[in-house]
Amino acid sequence: MTGPRAISATVLAAEVDVPQPTLSRWLRDASIVEAVKRSKRKARVKPAPTTERRPSEWTPEEKLQAVVDAAGLSEAELGGWLRSKGLREEDLANFRAAALAGMTPSKPTRKGESEEQKRIKALERDLKRSNAALAETAALLVLRKKAVALWGEEGEDT
Repeated sequence: MTGPRAISATVLAAEVDVPQPTLSRWLRDASIVEAVKRSKRKARVKPAPTTERRPSEWTPEEKLQAVVDAAGLSEAELGGWLRSKGLREEDLANFRAAALAGMTPSKPTRKGESEEQKRIKALERDLKRSNAALAETAALLVLRKKAVALWGEEGEDT
């Protein structure tokens, strides 16, 4: 009854053994339902494009300000505040962690000391330790030779 090869309700009624008035009523009901669906689709309000930036695009100053602002709010107020800013609790927790990480004192490095210079210093320390161990081993060998020269090898009967 609809579509590219539509047939009349009378012809279809004879083919499928359904009364013609019933088929006509079904067609009318289907047309009404389709019209309602079309009007609902047209009436849907598209959300306005948001001009707010994502939390990942915020500047460090904005993130810190958000942490400070949220700190003074109660649990009930916090939810509304987060929604108004377009944030989630995880975003706020990440902002707080980043702010605290920025406040931890770091070990000051010597002015002008590069990674290469640090590596050189570490290698020099290792070399000094190795030289000390080598000197100790050499001293022990010399003492052993002197002990053998004075008292003989172990196991010899003297």
